[in-house]
Amino acid sequence: MAGLLEGKVVLVTGAGQGVGRDIALQAAQAGAKVMVNDLGTSITGEGVDTTLAEQVAQEIRAAGGEASSCAASVTDRVAVRIMIEQCRDELGGLNHLVNNAGILRDRMFHRMSDEEWDAVIDVHLNGARNIASAACDIFRQQNGGSMVHMTSTAGLCGNLGQANYSAAKLGIVGLSR
Repeated sequence: MAGLLEGKVVLVTGAGQGVGRDIALQAAQAGAKVMVNDLGTSITGEGVDTTLAEQVAQEIRAAGGEASSCAASVTDRVAVRIMIEQCRDELGGLNHLVNNAGILRDRMFHRMSDEEWDAVIDVHLNGARNIASAACDIFRQQNGGSMVHMTSTAGLCGNLGQANYSAAKLGIVGLSR
């Protein structure tokens, strides 16, 4: 896989830990310059650790790759636009987007608060829209680019205690199409 992404710039959201971290590391190993984005919240959406994204970027640089980090939230449209500009300024462009950012607020639907519903929809669905919209502007200008939106079978089949997550993930399927 070495060289597959040579000279390309990849932005990975939710890349401070878990699957996103591994995607960022694999992209760097394949030769990409990587923008590591993560606000640093837990999977349940609590707390903020703005050092997570930079830790992954440092790991990429220590292995000989090129990376920058951004601890912005995908829910903030202005911050997303700034993140895209940072990608261009620090890494020389944007060729690929992996939209992986996500949180969970699991609870049975009839017990789920408005805040639990809104938080998951905002990060997954609105976040996907925000980052895709900003990246699309760049891709149209350069006549190329690709997006990968992470979704889940929960969007197609539902999942116990995850009405918010399931709705957001199916929304991402629609957005992608």
